[in-house]
Amino acid sequence: MASIAAPALPISSRLREGALFLGGLVLAVGLHVVDPAQVHGPVCPFLALTGLYCPGCGTLRCLHGLLHGDLRAAAGFNVLTLLVLPVLLMAWVATGIAALGGRPAPFLARLPSWIGPAVVSATVSFWILRNVPAAPFSWLAP
Repeated sequence: MASIAAPALPISSRLREGALFLGGLVLAVGLHVVDPAQVHGPVCPFLALTGLYCPGCGTLRCLHGLLHGDLRAAAGFNVLTLLVLPVLLMAWVATGIAALGGRPAPFLARLPSWIGPAVVSATVSFWILRNVPAAPFSWLAP
């Protein structure tokens, strides 16, 4: 049985995919070198306006912890990031493959239709629960 190769990506798509891949690499190197907890950068707009944590609060500090091999600290900053990271890494690698090879990565199949609603439901649940000021939910806050 012969396999059918995916059509070649246009140069604009390859450039976009390459920029995304390199941007992720630069972000990873930057987060390895600079500790976001020690830098006084912009505050999350949602946190600044409401005093509540959004689902992304603590993500940079989580990734910094992971890049330094501190899984416990990473989980303490944003456990949702830890759960989503394998899929994001797979998409990042696929982006690099598409940029270098000129074709979409063969190992990325179409996701089932239930994935989108499941991710949205999990994110909204995490968002609500991390703002409950009582145990056991208070450990979800960064």
